Amino acid sequence: MPADLTPAPAFEPHEPADRSPVGGVDQAPPAPSTGPSIAPSTANSPAGRIRAGQPGKSGSGDAFDNPSKSLKQTWKPTHTRKKEVLKALGIFQRATADHLWRMLRPGDRHDRCTRDTLNALKGEGKVRVETRLESGHQLWVLTERGHKEAKQLLPKSARMSVLRKLQYDDDGEPVDGDGYDEHAAAVTSTAAVLTGAGYGTPLSWQTEIAHRLPYGYTQYADLTMRAPDAGVPAMLLEVDRVNEPVDDLTAKLRRYNDWFELLAPKADKDREKAARRQGAAVHDFRLWSRIYPATGQEGYVPVAFVFTGKTAAQRESRMRRLEQAARRYFAGTRYPWAGFTAVDYHQAVPVVVTELERITADPAGAAGKVWRRLGRDEWQTLSEALDNPDGERLYRREEEQSRRRQAERKAAEREAQRPVCTQCGTKFTDERWQVTAGSSWHGQWDGLCGSCAEQAADRAEAERVARRQAEEAERAPAEAPAVKPRGLFGRRR
Repeated sequence: MPADLTPAPAFEPHEPADRSPVGGVDQAPPAPSTGPSIAPSTANSPAGRIRAGQPGKSGSGDAFDNPSKSLKQTWKPTHTRKKEVLKALGIFQRATADHLWRMLRPGDRHDRCTRDTLNALKGEGKVRVETRLESGHQLWVLTERGHKEAKQLLPKSARMSVLRKLQYDDDGEPVDGDGYDEHAAAVTSTAAVLTGAGYGTPLSWQTEIAHRLPYGYTQYADLTMRAPDAGVPAMLLEVDRVNEPVDDLTAKLRRYNDWFELLAPKADKDREKAARRQGAAVHDFRLWSRIYPATGQEGYVPVAFVFTGKTAAQRESRMRRLEQAARRYFAGTRYPWAGFTAVDYHQAVPVVVTELERITADPAGAAGKVWRRLGRDEWQTLSEALDNPDGERLYRREEEQSRRRQAERKAAEREAQRPVCTQCGTKFTDERWQVTAGSSWHGQWDGLCGSCAEQAADRAEAERVARRQAEEAERAPAEAPAVKPRGLFGRRR
């Protein structure tokens, strides 16, 4: 198997210190991220969280937004926050303050702290503003100095983004960057809202991971998430702004399915073919199991489609059409035994869908019931959507029920064949049945139950004894010795 079929690893543990408050900063307990993901800072926010610059409370403008015990303490960026921002930009290349706020510090009430940190890093020459989006957000990128520092902060196995070099016009003046579109913003926003809801850390994400196929095509995943602590060891995400044909989305699933079926290097083809009938055992022979961790559920690594843009009706139509077109890849197969309703998902791609607008509108964010598993109608949490209640667990229960019904049927059939005593009508006991069935010759009492046979045997024995005694009584006088009669006075004649 060529080495280039293997995507780059994506998971590294996040440093605990990078998520903890420092110096009494931001002591408010974390909360799931909510509110619009791609919107200017003046947009509305849920109660309890406001954007910087939005009037929402009285007091000095310099007051600490998430105060510690000392209300006189003023806000200033910390070394920990700076490292967080540098590492996040090292992975995602470009992001707004809103993205970084939701991703790194969802417990903050607004994005002021993140913007102040970016401005501090800008003063140090480590980040710069590449452009201002139509939404009003400034798009931040690393400078060459910041890129070098981020590379040192990130683990060696992390996939470092490419440096966005500053462009100059003919007069030597810097120009705004280009190439950042709404799709890239939606991808970063998706990572931000999921991270804010507790699905991994910024280091849990990789962008544009290549899955190379032997027929010359490479399927790139918009995002690759690893969040084992949230019950999602790995998940591939595709972000769609309702501007791709459904056939293209279906083709992505087909290519993912093809990649999941690739054999691992030096895997035995014959053993892999035989293992296809053994449930999860087949995955030990596949390439994907060398790259991604076990999913904890039946099937391949789950794929999520995040839709955003257009109208809610158009997004709903897109999800339904994808469900119809891609059923062969996610539906699984019924177990072949009669009476079984369980589905074999071991060689299927679990596919979930959601909407960025639905996530940001839900109070619980991505942790809420904002996910739908293709093939189901209800909206569920991500863990519920990835679960398979009609899969192997149901199969095991139905298998046990089938064994029990089969045993009951055999017992009923055997009971119907149990002999009945010809004398009293009582069914034979197992012991009596075994005695009569195991005998090589048929006795006169085989048709009798044990009790009747015993009574018949006792009667026969009593009759035999009586006959013998009668016969003996008849023979006794004939066999006695003759006695001569005595004469008068007892003399013998």
